[in-house]
Formats: sequence, structure tokens, C-alpha cells
Amino acid sequence: MLRCLLLLLALIFSRPALAQLGSGPPNITPQLVVDGPVQPGSEVDLAILMTPAPGWHGYWLNPGDAGQPMSIEWQVPAGASVGELRYPVPQTLTIAGLMNYVYKGPYAILTRLRVPADASGLMPVRAQAQWLACTDQICVPERGELRLDVPVGGGSDERARFDEWRRKLPRPLGAAARFDGVGTAVRLGIPLPASVAVQEPHFFPAPGTDLGHAAPQRFLRKGDLLIAELTTKSPGDRIEGVLALGAGQGLTVAATPGSVPSGGTVIGAAGRNDWSALGWALLGALAGGLLLNLMPCVFPILALKALALARAGGDERHARRDALAYTAGAVVGTGALGIALLLIRAGGSAAGWAFQLQDPRTILVLLLLGTAITLNLLGVFKLPVLGGAANPRGGFATGALAAFVATPCAGPFMGAALGAALLLPAAGAIAVFAALGFGIALPFLAVAFVPALRRRLPRPGAWMVRLQRVLAIPMALSTGAALWLLWRQGGQAGLLLGLLAVALLALLLFLYGRSQRGERRWGWLVLGSTVAGALVLALLLPVPSGATRSLAGVRAWSEAKVTSAQAQRRPVFVYFTADWCLTCKVNEANAIDREAVTDAFRRAKVEVLAGDWTNGDPAITRFLEARGRAGVPLYLWYAPGRSEPEELPQVLTPAMLIARAQRP
Repeated sequence: MLRCLLLLLALIFSRPALAQLGSGPPNITPQLVVDGPVQPGSEVDLAILMTPAPGWHGYWLNPGDAGQPMSIEWQVPAGASVGELRYPVPQTLTIAGLMNYVYKGPYAILTRLRVPADASGLMPVRAQAQWLACTDQICVPERGELRLDVPVGGGSDERARFDEWRRKLPRPLGAAARFDGVGTAVRLGIPLPASVAVQEPHFFPAPGTDLGHAAPQRFLRKGDLLIAELTTKSPGDRIEGVLALGAGQGLTVAATPGSVPSGGTVIGAAGRNDWSALGWALLGALAGGLLLNLMPCVFPILALKALALARAGGDERHARRDALAYTAGAVVGTGALGIALLLIRAGGSAAGWAFQLQDPRTILVLLLLGTAITLNLLGVFKLPVLGGAANPRGGFATGALAAFVATPCAGPFMGAALGAALLLPAAGAIAVFAALGFGIALPFLAVAFVPALRRRLPRPGAWMVRLQRVLAIPMALSTGAALWLLWRQGGQAGLLLGLLAVALLALLLFLYGRSQRGERRWGWLVLGSTVAGALVLALLLPVPSGATRSLAGVRAWSEAKVTSAQAQRRPVFVYFTADWCLTCKVNEANAIDREAVTDAFRRAKVEVLAGDWTNGDPAITRFLEARGRAGVPLYLWYAPGRSEPEELPQVLTPAMLIARAQRP
């Protein structure tokens, strides 16, 4: 009733503007565009490109509290047909307390055009359309005839433009959502892997879903479940709509009544007002950083700094200056890693803490650092940054080094704190990462600023040398772990290069240590050779490709690769996945990425190809549409000698895949 009243008022007060419609251009200009070239008997995408004038906006299929969606009547030749309209993810616009779902810039509404098999020449496509164009003050109902002569058997290539428009369409979630509630409050549980970044979520209800448009929405994360707390008058037996994830990306959601768990971590705009979540994340990061000092990769560095402080004789001014520099280095180090992680996730990649360890070149750097620190602890050479006199530059470098070598370690409290950080706004997330560095530096900071603790430091003596030798053991174990990880990522070539790098570094540092104890003229030459050798080996190190890593030997999907494998009469297994598809991830973990399946595929020389639809890859979208599929997962098995694939069920088992690999 309210919407009808608002539309009536809009018509009354917009009469002056309506009178000008016939004499001037529309405020939103429509245009029909077809994705050519067009072949007889095919289906192609048809776009209604809507271009609002500056200051004007159009409406989604559910306009919200006020507005009107586009209505259209098609006239096409016999045998041709036009499908349903597919809208891009909208934006919210609140005016005078009314929430509208709008498009403020150019947007394309897509549909599917079926071309008759006997079509030829120019096929006329006509449509009578009506739409509402509004500013923040007035609304103007507009109408017009859309005309396009589709060139059958030809036409310009519009793939680039259509690919961009397809990316803005919401993608099917492909998993069952549930909702429950009491009174007007409803909780909507949406299966969504925890690794999927959700920036500014909003749930846009589809027509027929009675939600309070202007009511606040609250979103929480609980493992692989995204929970939306919404307001409704009557939820009915089904809730449908589009979940906006941010940056113009979204998922279509259909939910039925069911149990939704309570609790979770608040995210999105509501999370910015939840200071308790940020406070707990900061405390968790502080505690996690503090406990990291007991880990084998960090403890030797902290102990060396304490030894350096003991050697300094307890000079208060030097101790405090060095402690502040060490703290600044640790905070800047973890903060910089946090910023890099947020930038990577903002680019669409699902990365977590220690993301840099996915690159074997970083592992090589850690391996060389661990080797150098171990040799330093054994007395092969002296590294002034770790064991020398207190100075700001050395303290800052040591703090940054401690932050860097801490990344392979995972201590208590860290997982929950850093997981919460990735769900907070950028400023809060960076603060949590900085708190981790502050926790790493806290023991040394306490010793420097609390005289009672500093007085308890033992006097310098021979015990320091013995302690350094003992500290070399955990550091050597951390170095061995880095070598193992290098072998896992780089294979035998990575392992051999790592061993060569360790041997070369040990030799050069041995020579450098001799130069420190005698002639110093060639010490810098040795250090320069060490750095140059490390750079050369890093360049030679094999780097894994960015393809999906869930299965050994997997390659990124393309139709050309399928054709090439079929020409070699090899079986082909193709799976289409997405980071936000929980069903996909369960199948990959339970059925695809299994040792028995990998062995069977290797024996049968199966070509495994993965199509990642996380960001709406247009080539995958076209392929799915050609097979009549709207979303993922999709699993295809191409048997040798057969052009048409077998479509496998959406729930896979290892036995199902092994049986197909063993077919003659």
C-alpha cells in the first residue's frame, strides 16, 4: 500500500518533468546489444544497457520501499524467444528513511535470446519498455521502444563488454540456506567458507520476500556459516534474494526453514560499532605475540637480546632506547605483513597469516636466515644486529627480523585473533596485526623499563656462551623445518638448491667470521657475495603456478586443453569450483584431493583441469550457460574417444572417481 501511495505521489509531482519527455532525451537511455557473432539455432546473451544521466538512477527488480522495476514486452519472430531478465547486484539508497535498491551509474540487464534454426539475415527484435528514472528529489516514468536487428550468421564481437557485464551478475550459491526466527526477527544462515572475504554485506530481498527494507541488518561469521539478522513481517516458507559481498560481487540465495546456530563474530558495518570484538581481537593478538617468544623460531632471538642487555651492564638509557627500537621494528614488521595480507585478500585471493610462505622464494630466505642465526649462535661469526651493543638501528632491525621469522609459527590465541582481524574493517585489522608485534616485543620492553626485572639479569660470564650453544638447537630445528617446506613446495630441485644455498652460506659466513677475528679487509666482500648468491639461487628456484592447488598436477581449465587431451586419447576430469562454494570445498577435500584418487589418476594418465569461478570468470560463465547450468559445482568426465562428457553428481566420492579412472 505504501509503495502504491509513493508511486502515485511521484506521478503527481513529476508532471512538469513528464511533459518534457517528448521534447527531450530520456533521463535513462536504454540500448539493446547482442553478444555476437550470432549463429542460427543458438542461444546468445542480449543486454539492455541503461545509461542514467548524471544525478539520476534506475531500479533493481525489487525497488525497495519506493520505486518501480522495468517492465518489458518483447516482439520477436516465430521460433525465437527471450528469457528472464538478469539484473546486476544493486546498491542501497536511503531517502527520508526509505530504503531503495538502485543503480547510480550505467548498468546492463542481461537475458538469453534463442535464435531459430532457420533464421537468416537480420532478425528483428523489438520491445516496449517502461522504467522509472529518479533523482533524490523527483521521479519520472519513462517509456520507449527498444529496437535491434540481429545479424544472424555474423555481427560484431561484443565479448569484452558482455564479459564485464556478466561479472556484475550475482552467482548462484549452490548450497542450501536456512532461516529461523521469533516474531519479526529472522536469522538467515548462509553456507559460505570462512576463507571468503566479505567486505560490506547486504541482503537484497527478491520480490515476494517480505523483509523490512530500511531495518538494520547485522551479519556474523561462525566458521563456514554467514549469519544475517534481518527484520520481517512474515517470513513465509521461503526467503530469496541476493547477498552482496562488496565490490559489486554477490550471490543468489534461497533459504527454507531450519535451524540456524546462535553466536558468531560481527562483521561489516555493524562490526565497526562492536568495540568488544575489536578489543578481544587486540587482547588475543597481544597474548599470541607474547607466547610466540617461546616458539623455537623466535625464542633464540629474544634470548640473544636479553644477553646483549646483560652484557651492557644494565645501562638504563641504552636499554630503554634499544627496547623502544626493537618494539617499533616488531610492530612495523607484523603491521606490514598484515597490510600486505589485506591487499592480497582485497584483490580476491583467499590468503591467511603466513601467506608469504606459499612462495618457495620466501622459504629460501627463511632457510638462509635460520642458517645464519644458527651459525651465529654457534660462534662461527658475529652478527652485531643480534648480539652487539644496544643501538636504535640494530634494535629496529632485530624487531623486524623477529616479526618475519615468527610467521611460520602458530601459537595459542593467534588463530582466533587473526581470524577475527580478517573480518574487521581495515583500520581494526591493522591494529590487531600491530598488537601481535607489540606482544612479541613485550618481554624485552618489560625488562628494559622495569628496573626490578633488569636487576635480576645474571652477571655476564662463561654461561652466556654455553646458553648460546643451547639456543642453536631450536633455531637449527626451525631451519630444518624450512628446508622440509622448501622440498614440499619446490620438489627435488628446490631441496637441492636449498642444500646448496645452506652449504654456500655456511662457507661464506665461516670466512666472514675469520675476517672478523683477523683481517677485516675482505669481510664486506664476503657479505656481498653471500647476498648475491642468495639472490641468484632465489631466481633459479622453481615457483609454483597460481593454478588451483587442491590436487597434484591440476591445471587451469580451458576448452583448448580439453580438446588437446582428447586428441591424445587421454581421459579428462574437469571440476568447476569457487572459493565461496562450500559444497565445492567439501568435495575437493573428501573426494578429489585424496591420495588414492591421485594415484589412480596418475596411473590412468588422467588430465585434471579446474575452473575457478570465484570472481565470475566469463569463459566459465559462457561454458556453464551452454550446458544449461547456472552455477557450480559442476563435474565432467571425458572418456577417451568420446566427445560428450559424462556429468557426475554434485556429491562426489573417491570410489566414483577411481572407478572411472580404472575403466578400460
